[in-house]
Amino acid sequence: MRKVVLDTNILVSAFWTENGNAADILRMFANRKILPCYSAQIMAEYKTVLNRPKFAFEKAKIGIFINRIRADGLPVSVRPSIVTFTDETDRKFYDVAKSCGATLITGNKRHFPDEPFIKTAAEFLAEYA
Repeated sequence: MRKVVLDTNILVSAFWTENGNAADILRMFANRKILPCYSAQIMAEYKTVLNRPKFAFEKAKIGIFINRIRADGLPVSVRPSIVTFTDETDRKFYDVAKSCGATLITGNKRHFPDEPFIKTAAEFLAEYA
């Protein structure tokens, strides 16, 4: 099973539409083809962002997803990086992926350093197939 770190924008996209690449990534998790890796900071962001009123996502669906990540995902102890970020809130995803050798899947590659382990959902799906 391939280890991944899911940027929050992937989750928002997947919750928003069931037919896109991001939704395909979540289906891979549901089918145990990928292993989501996370830290406490990532889980806190998932909860905060997915519960924002502007999205109006179903609370039950969010709860099921969060509980499933905790039950079936991999908690990671992070080794902080010294890489410079324009938005420090993105560091937590990078550091978890770097610490455990996972692929970081994001909709905003430009927010991260140019590293081969950072992929868009489309890139990850093409590579996985």
